Amino acid sequence: MKNKVVIIGCGNVGMSYAYALLNQKSAVQELVLIDVNQEKAKGEAMDLNHGLPFGPTKIHIYAGNYADCKDAKMVCIAAGANQEKGETRMDLIYKNSVIFKSIVEEVMKSGFQGIFLIATNPVDVMTYLTWKYSKLPTSQVLGTGTILDTARLRYLIGDKLNINPKNIHAYVMGEHGDSEFVPWSIARIGLEEIDKYLTKEEQDSLHIQVRDAAYEIIQRKGNTSYGIGMSMVRITNAILNDENTILAVSSYDQENDVFVGGPTILNQNGADKRIYINLTSKEAEKLKHSIQIIQEAIDKVA
Repeated sequence: MKNKVVIIGCGNVGMSYAYALLNQKSAVQELVLIDVNQEKAKGEAMDLNHGLPFGPTKIHIYAGNYADCKDAKMVCIAAGANQEKGETRMDLIYKNSVIFKSIVEEVMKSGFQGIFLIATNPVDVMTYLTWKYSKLPTSQVLGTGTILDTARLRYLIGDKLNINPKNIHAYVMGEHGDSEFVPWSIARIGLEEIDKYLTKEEQDSLHIQVRDAAYEIIQRKGNTSYGIGMSMVRITNAILNDENTILAVSSYDQENDVFVGGPTILNQNGADKRIYINLTSKEAEKLKHSIQIIQEAIDKVA
């Protein structure tokens, strides 16, 4: 079976993801675009195909419909209402919960038994709803979670210290939203504790910059797209290449019955195993608070 990926929603996020797949060496062999505006999906497919002569891999790209989900390895949902200036991610919950019910039901009618990757905000809530609507095992449903927040954190630390972000081992956990937090107790530069490099004040400042980054970008350009698109490619490759890679995605927390951002092992099974970290008491309280916010949001729409 081919490594077939279906993207539902050809807006800024969906197409940034598709374009990033085209430009990076990817395991994806077949890429299907679905959008409520079918002509847009066809146009996007044409545009992407014209770049294939300069891409690193051959991908069969075309506009399709929900029937194409049947034999897909992954269905990535980026459809939904956009976050407007002044809106929080949670403000989108009512609009997007209605959209998602119809999308997931149509996907499942095709006979889909692959892995859902959710990018639509509020991503932790939408991931939970996808699981409920699809009735798939929890390992086969995951959201982008705090992978982008983690990338932002590593970029900012690396930029501040003039160190390659790939050598910075730090995570953002919790809700992909205002209650997210950085467990600084486990953060490392190489093998050294972060406190050797950053003061408490600098850590607090970096956390605020990460938390508020989306608001600043939306204020300036109207949306966030490139960072999340590349994050989705990283998740996709980890799954399709059976990497057993640890990434900060929104995966199922059985104890609390929520999907929430945290380090998770990704392989061909999807979100194969969530890693539970020993947090300080203050960090554990922050995680508990973040989970509570997600649970309260789910109760409003579930």
